[in-house]
Amino acid sequence: MTLDGTNTYVVSEPGSGTCVVIDPGPESADHLEQVESAIVAIDAEVAMVLVTHRHRDHAAAAGTWAERWSCTVAAQAPEVAGPGGLVLNGIGQTLRCGSLQLEVVPTPGHCADHVAFRLGGGSLFSGDHVLGRGTSALTWPDGDLTAYIESLQRILKLGLDALYPGHGPELVGEAPESVINYYLAHRVFRESQVISILALGPKNLDEIVDSIYSGLRDDLKNAARQSTRTCLDKLKKDEKIEEFPAGVWAISN
Repeated sequence: MTLDGTNTYVVSEPGSGTCVVIDPGPESADHLEQVESAIVAIDAEVAMVLVTHRHRDHAAAAGTWAERWSCTVAAQAPEVAGPGGLVLNGIGQTLRCGSLQLEVVPTPGHCADHVAFRLGGGSLFSGDHVLGRGTSALTWPDGDLTAYIESLQRILKLGLDALYPGHGPELVGEAPESVINYYLAHRVFRESQVISILALGPKNLDEIVDSIYSGLRDDLKNAARQSTRTCLDKLKKDEKIEEFPAGVWAISN
């Protein structure tokens, strides 16, 4: 689910002597050693630890790392920011570290507290909102497909030329725009699949999943169920389908 693991970014203005660390990830002594080696290499001190969202694979080490470096955690989830941390409001907020400025871009959908960080005009640290490979998972009930699509449309308008994801390789040049457009098209396609399946008659969640993901490995089925459930909730909000007792879904009359 995390591809090659969680990407942690050390961001600094060259020669400034300060930096921020984005998404420490889970507690790992080896990973901490690698990150600190990168910080030493640029002769910097950490001014702030930034977290894109509260999931363990991004946020678990934030508090202990910030304590180690005597700095602040900034996150939208208060439990991640911790006592004395900076709780992000996600609306027109800019974080400053010396001459370094990062704009907080609200990107709810993958989870409710998800934010991205925009550096300069065209670079975005996207967390799990957009990945470097594959598509991002939405888990029900925290994942919200309506909010996720709105967030994709929001970052598409930014005109990005570099995107640094929480998992997988960076996307540069024309790649950010093409990947975001693919994500949007992928979600439209999934919605059309659900509508086509329910047009044949009412189905429960497992029946819908089996129809869409025929032959899927058992260890991936729960993720498919969660993602499909967020799609069902969106279609219900859009008044295209209805939910009946016993978890049965059908086309709206």
